[in-house]
Amino acid sequence: MEGETGEKGSVCGSSEGDVIGEMMEMIENVGSYVGFRKTQRKESLNLVRRMKLLVPLLEELKELGTRAVSGEALEHLARLKKALVVSKKLLKTCNYGSKIYLAHEHEAVVVRFHAVCDKLNQALDDLPYNDLGISDEVKEQAELMRMQLKRAKRRTETQDIELAMDLMVVFSKTDDRNADTAILERLASKLELHTVADLKAETEAVRKLVKDRKGLSAEASQQIVELLGKFKKLAGMEETNVLDCPISSRNLQRCPSLVIPHEFLCPISLEIMTDPVIVATGQTYERESIQKWLDSDHHTCPKTGQTLAHLSLAPNHALRNLILQWCEENQFELPKKDIRAGSNGSSIEVKRKVSSLVQNLSSSQPDVQRKAIMKIRMLAKENPDNRILIANRGGIPPLVQLLSYPDSKLQEHTVTALLNLSIDEANKRLIAREGAIPAIIDILQNGTDEARENSAAALFSLSMLDENKVMIRSLNGIPPLVNLLQNGTTRGKKDAATALFNLSLNQTNKSQAIKAGIVPALLHLLEDKNLGMIDEALSILLLLVSHPEGRTEIGRLSFIVTLVEIMKDGTPKNKECATSVLLELGLNNSSFILAALQYGVYDHLVEIMRCGTNRAQRKANCLLQHMYKCEHIPWNFNVGA
Repeated sequence: MEGETGEKGSVCGSSEGDVIGEMMEMIENVGSYVGFRKTQRKESLNLVRRMKLLVPLLEELKELGTRAVSGEALEHLARLKKALVVSKKLLKTCNYGSKIYLAHEHEAVVVRFHAVCDKLNQALDDLPYNDLGISDEVKEQAELMRMQLKRAKRRTETQDIELAMDLMVVFSKTDDRNADTAILERLASKLELHTVADLKAETEAVRKLVKDRKGLSAEASQQIVELLGKFKKLAGMEETNVLDCPISSRNLQRCPSLVIPHEFLCPISLEIMTDPVIVATGQTYERESIQKWLDSDHHTCPKTGQTLAHLSLAPNHALRNLILQWCEENQFELPKKDIRAGSNGSSIEVKRKVSSLVQNLSSSQPDVQRKAIMKIRMLAKENPDNRILIANRGGIPPLVQLLSYPDSKLQEHTVTALLNLSIDEANKRLIAREGAIPAIIDILQNGTDEARENSAAALFSLSMLDENKVMIRSLNGIPPLVNLLQNGTTRGKKDAATALFNLSLNQTNKSQAIKAGIVPALLHLLEDKNLGMIDEALSILLLLVSHPEGRTEIGRLSFIVTLVEIMKDGTPKNKECATSVLLELGLNNSSFILAALQYGVYDHLVEIMRCGTNRAQRKANCLLQHMYKCEHIPWNFNVGA
């Protein structure tokens, strides 16, 4: 076969030529999928739609089958086929896989969608369109797909918070609400598992999941099986065992892939870790998996959902030693990872490249500067070593100077490059010391939408250092952030909220934010459900309510009404935060509690005491006790419950 490739080179006339037909068949197959799971339906349909954009390209390649094609072009086509195979595998999982499993592993599946988009984009980028004889019209179609794939890599909405909270409750061993009928019914509805047909199909999917296990722990399998059993019982199905036989830890241990201790599995890939690293929240992940997550513009911990204080990764040597010891004792061979070329040769090459780019930042030619900035921006995004190298080669001072260059697009790339560099702790100080903060604030006020968004994100990153929190306030950086929170794009509002939350950890900064009008802006976020920023707004309010000026602003009647409405109709997390805010208000001024009582808060507090999150129950209990002490309500409820 190798001899034929070099001689004939025909895409459709050799065994390699079957690649085109196979790719077209794959796209046709995924186009016939009609059962995408609700939790991944939007991402799945978008990916199928993008894959269909490849059809004109493949059809034209098929028509040009008699053209001589180089071996290199065939390699690129094989790479595109490989990307489509990975895409089809993911879509097949989202179409036929267990609904419970896909909801439980939502964030991990999101990472897989991002990885698929990366592979497809790279494959299309590398295609030698001219060598293949592709027409301009079809090239434009391929470019459209690439643009859509790039947009798909931008931030995505997180999982339904109520669904995530319900899953957390039903999988909990300590929460006595894990068999609560109301929660189970809500979950069954959200997962579309309320009919006998749905549950029979899910049983088959779970049976296959357990049988074909690829790293899912015994505990996770047990949880999924038990939840399915509860759903079946809820639907009145008499079957006691979800699978052919009772599933116990002993049964699960018979499968070699399930004996891996749960703590050795990466929460993202669900595979045993070979290079475990710790993120800012203390959670451990496989380096490759979490790096892909971070490179996709995520600033949260996939497992906890918390915003990461920094994006540095620390090797977990203790866990790696335990994994190696376990592998040796159980004669288990760790999977081999592809080793990137990168030892001495490529390291020297990267250093030379970075030195050249830094030198070009001071070029008298704007185009040379622009290209250097864009390359530095990408290098700084790729990995921690590059950030340190760029700083060590003197890249930060000229970048700071270019922030003031009178070109909005160049400013946008520059502030984004500094944002990426600021992920490194030492760089945060260096960037601030070089005088970047005033220029970043200026771009925040006058730049393009994307430049304003990334300026807010840069201020958030820099404000991780307490000294920079003070500097941003002294340079009057808080009012422009409040303005972005009020008037920015959806992404801009989120970046501004994150920065303002961090800055409001400083007591003096709270006062400036309140004077700048942050409270009315937050009220708007609470009222506009379409923005999906209720959690962010309540989190900031919880910080501001500890400040006297904040309590005065927040305690206005319109805010009290909104808080009570959230405590009635919000998600479990919303209710928890709103209750905490009202408690802080009430402890300082009982008139706020009287106002809330007029709008029916008592009944909502009793309901939260019955089925809220553990923290919400504690806050509701404290609030009810305070109401009793202030003689606002009679002592006719069990505050100790």
